[in-house]
Amino acid sequence: MNAPASSLRDHDVDSLQTLLSRQHEAYLADPVPDYSARIQDLKSLARMLKTHREEILQAISDDFGNRSRHETLLCEYTVVLSDIQHALKHLKRWMKPQRRAVDHNLYPGARNRVIPQPLGVIGVIVPWNFPLNLSLCPLVGIFAAGNRAMVKMSSNSSRLAALLARVSPDFFPEEKLAFVGDSKSGLGSAFSALPFDHLLFTGSSETGRRVMASAAANLTPVTLELGGKSPAIVADDFPLETSAGRLMQIKLLNAGQICTTVDYLFLPPDKVERFVELARELVAKRYPDLASDDYTSIIDEASYQRLWETVEDARLKGARVIRLSEGEGDERRRKFPPHILLDVTDDMLVMQREIFGPLLPIKTYRSIDEVIDYVASRPRPLALYPFTRDARLRDRLIERLISGGVSVNHCLMHVGQHELPFGGVGESGMGHYHGRDGFLNFSKLRPVYHQGPIDALGMLAPPYGKRADRILGLMQWLHRNLGK
Repeated sequence: MNAPASSLRDHDVDSLQTLLSRQHEAYLADPVPDYSARIQDLKSLARMLKTHREEILQAISDDFGNRSRHETLLCEYTVVLSDIQHALKHLKRWMKPQRRAVDHNLYPGARNRVIPQPLGVIGVIVPWNFPLNLSLCPLVGIFAAGNRAMVKMSSNSSRLAALLARVSPDFFPEEKLAFVGDSKSGLGSAFSALPFDHLLFTGSSETGRRVMASAAANLTPVTLELGGKSPAIVADDFPLETSAGRLMQIKLLNAGQICTTVDYLFLPPDKVERFVELARELVAKRYPDLASDDYTSIIDEASYQRLWETVEDARLKGARVIRLSEGEGDERRRKFPPHILLDVTDDMLVMQREIFGPLLPIKTYRSIDEVIDYVASRPRPLALYPFTRDARLRDRLIERLISGGVSVNHCLMHVGQHELPFGGVGESGMGHYHGRDGFLNFSKLRPVYHQGPIDALGMLAPPYGKRADRILGLMQWLHRNLGK
């Protein structure tokens, strides 16, 4: 049975500050948890997830209106468990101090180390599209690094938020982990204005700007995972059947409500009609009835209506709107039919803002320079998806088009790699996490210098004289070949 929304503590600004103070006091009492404590935190996170698996799956589905059980398992539940397993395997190595080289000509006998230490209390602001993944995966890096966390869930995830708030005290004290709902207007702004030791936000670029501005008042460092319009580029040499299958599978995953999904597609002109045929066939095969539980709902009525308005705006401005599915679907549960939009122009809403739905605009190109000029002149996207077997073309696209990450000959796959950092660039975000990069992101990499037996600086103390001249002359001699 789902936890009712009323089971989630009704926080206000004062209670948030009190909670942060309690977590910070607990951090000061135990600022550097040892390896064993961190392992137990990670295992407790896994136990919480596994103990309440069915409740979690149902709560997420209810928050959406309908969320495919298999998509939740694939994109959220198993991803978190896999992240935990990876951290458990590698944590001991991550925690080891790193030796750094010393210039023994200047600092004879000295030693350098970098020690990863916990930052303290981390704030996490979670969106609704992958509420389990984007709340618990950051906690893997946060706990591995020895921190504590306050997690603010989206108002569109009220059932899951209530559930996590109810069950987490069975596994973690509130001084270690607390889930915060978003039932009150302005609570999100108040949360981002708290003096955390680090703040992670996942969401839109527009909201990310406000979060960063709020955090700046406290000089709180931020990791921003935003979005933007991530392009896919199918080269003439790549098999269209393969690219269509992969592109449409990812585009319709979670009904397109993914920040790293393909937002628009570049195709050679002579491949467009065949791509549309293939897309129709794939939708008919994979989603013969949009009312099926396999097809995820649009999160709320406002988003559902926004998608229809986006389609109508494109139609009125000259786009060819192609519906890929048969039947009416399920309007009550906000099952939005997948569409392809052809002949799109930049004055259309679909090409101006992140779509976050099952709409795929297609642009054509005759030379790859057109693609490079178009993408490079726009805000840097969170992801880039080149489809080609030509290594030179692949490398050219990767070199010329800056994005947060890249999946070659597929979409989204780079996000699931433990050893690859995940994050944006420019308007698509800043900072990285996942795997070791998450551990490092939520740690202070503290440089420590150990003085050797010879105090070279002491030999340069005033009053300066011939000895200082000889030592400084030697230093300059050591650098004599620089610039040649």
